[in-house]
Amino acid sequence: MSVALLRSLPASWPRARPARPLRRSFILKPVLSSLHRPIYVAVIGGGRCDAAEYSLAETVGSLLARRGAILVCGGLAGVMEATARGAKQEGGVTIGVLPGHDRSPANPYLDYSITTGMGHARNLAVVSSGDVVIAVGGRYGTLSEIGLARKIGRPVVILAGWRLQHDQGTEGIWYASSPEEAVAMAFSAVEEAVDRQVARGRVE
Repeated sequence: MSVALLRSLPASWPRARPARPLRRSFILKPVLSSLHRPIYVAVIGGGRCDAAEYSLAETVGSLLARRGAILVCGGLAGVMEATARGAKQEGGVTIGVLPGHDRSPANPYLDYSITTGMGHARNLAVVSSGDVVIAVGGRYGTLSEIGLARKIGRPVVILAGWRLQHDQGTEGIWYASSPEEAVAMAFSAVEEAVDRQVARGRVE
C-alpha cells in the first residue's frame, strides 16, 4: 500500500503495526522462570538401611531444607524416612510417592503422600519428580532408580552407594564423599542444566 493511499484513509481505519523483533527476555522467559521456583530434589535409597546410611540421609534432608529445596522420596522407611525426617526438622517440605494405594505405610515425616498403585514402577515417578536425584546407599531398587533417572536426563549424585562403570563413561553421575558435598553437587548440577537450556535458547 502506497504512502499516498495511507494518508487518504480515514483516521479510524486500522493500520498494521510494524513488526518488532522478539525480545531475548521474552524468548528465554520459560527457561529462566525455573530459577524462580524451589528446586525439587529426589532422594532415593533402601527401605532398610544401617545406622550410618540413616544418618547420612537425615543430614542430606536437613541440608536440602536449609537451602529451600522441596524433598521428594519414595515415602516409606529406611533412607526415605531418614531424609524426610531431616528435612522436617529444618522446616522443609516433603513429598512421598508411595508404591501402593494405601497411605498407611507412609513414614510420619511427609507433608504430602501420593499413592500410585504402581509397585516398583513408581520409581520412575520418584526420579521424574526431582530436578536432580541424590542416591544414598541402596541396593537393586536404588540402582533401577539411578538408571531411570539418567534415562530421562536427570543428573544423579551418589553418596555411599553404587559405583558405576561403562566403556562409554557415566555422564551425568557424580560421586560425593559427604552429605554436604552431595547437596552442593546436586545444586551445581541443576544450575549447569539451566545454563545449558539458556544457551540452547539464546538469540544472537
